[in-house]
Amino acid sequence: MNNYQPPSASGSPRFCNMGRFMRLPEAKNAEGLDFAILGIPFDTAASFRPGARFGPNGIRNISAMIKPNNVTMGVNIMEELKGADLGDVDVIPDYIHETYSAIEEKLTEVLNAGAVPISLGGDHAVTLGELRAIYKKYGKVALVHFDSHLDLCDTVFGQKYNHGTPFRRALEERLIDPSCSIQMGMRGSLYDPDDFKIAADLGFKVIPGDELHKITPEELGEIIKERVGDMKVFLTFDIDFADPAYAPGTGTPEVGGFTSFEVLQYIRNIKDLSFAGFDIVEVAPPYDHSEITAYLAANIAFEFMSILAYQKKKNK
Repeated sequence: MNNYQPPSASGSPRFCNMGRFMRLPEAKNAEGLDFAILGIPFDTAASFRPGARFGPNGIRNISAMIKPNNVTMGVNIMEELKGADLGDVDVIPDYIHETYSAIEEKLTEVLNAGAVPISLGGDHAVTLGELRAIYKKYGKVALVHFDSHLDLCDTVFGQKYNHGTPFRRALEERLIDPSCSIQMGMRGSLYDPDDFKIAADLGFKVIPGDELHKITPEELGEIIKERVGDMKVFLTFDIDFADPAYAPGTGTPEVGGFTSFEVLQYIRNIKDLSFAGFDIVEVAPPYDHSEITAYLAANIAFEFMSILAYQKKKNK
């Protein structure tokens, strides 16, 4: 038998496949799993500070701090669920369409195996590839989107595919239903003062950050449930939804955001939705002090896993 060799960097970038989430077992496929962790270390579509390609590794490293019991949710995730870390999608730096194809192929395998994909980005452009795979399995889904930016630009730098454009493309490709979708936390200075109106004209419900600060987590949960209805949901969480005091390690931070405590409360109050998949994006470890951004991201992923465990326990 030949000795094992490290993968060639010409086929798999060196920043891929460097660890496992919560030290979960590594698996080659999602057969028999309830959920599968995937890294998508792509940041070529970032418009300001790069570094999110190191996000999956940064999140995985600090996730060793997380224990399996979520006392607030009343579950031990690994007693209720079977899950594993499938490693990273072999992205192709600088080639976004080829990377989209790789993302779609990998998530399709996970979905066809009956597992829920939990993806660690990567910049927010990667979500378009995920939604293409989700659409093949479920058709249109509702988008529940936590972010400080709408990511509905038609073009950025004259280009159609960027981390500021994924949901405009998803809308055009009919991957999501805007009438059942909601975007929350958007804030900061704008080039176009009508951005929120444009989003509304496209069919989305938007709760800007200033308004969200006045809404309790319980009230937000009810608003989201009413908006989504019985639709399958894709939950996408850009870490810059949190205030830079709690998540400095990101490419385009915006002040006036939300605390880590508020973030966890918002996630817990959507525990009754029917989820098709989840991602956490835009964690950029080069700007992360004491790994606090990556740790918040890891805990957000853990809260999503806890929701899956809560739902399975409830339905026993």
